[in-house]
Amino acid sequence: MSISSRFTVGVHILALIDLNKDGVSSSEFLARSVNTNPTLIRKIMGMLKKAGLIQVQPGKAGAKLAKAPSHITLLDVYRAVDVVQEKELFSVHENPHPDCPVGRNIQDSIAPVLSAAQLAMEKVLGNVTIKEIVQDIEGKEKLEINQS
Repeated sequence: MSISSRFTVGVHILALIDLNKDGVSSSEFLARSVNTNPTLIRKIMGMLKKAGLIQVQPGKAGAKLAKAPSHITLLDVYRAVDVVQEKELFSVHENPHPDCPVGRNIQDSIAPVLSAAQLAMEKVLGNVTIKEIVQDIEGKEKLEINQS
């Protein structure tokens, strides 16, 4: 199992909207870049809009960032697209056998470790902005052009 791809698609959408400031970032345009269906893009855009990360106008194609890319963190995106419920990134199997010493204790033993791991991941995501992702993409593009 892995975290839903809605997270990385959400980051992709925001980065492309930022890079395409002068163009129209329609769901069709974004879907071509993600290589997926515009319906999926519209669903994720709805989540991003609800979270206050993008602005869309009814009847008008395209989306704009609702805030500066330096003020949108990957944690904002992670939370916006409902990747997981709060403090539930990891799930522990239910109903282990109570007559087994591991079964009796595994949930209480592993839960604090998993909680700390989720908090650490969220801290990292909270320290990276869309602006940094866009700058990294731009740097990689320049490097590719120079190597060609």
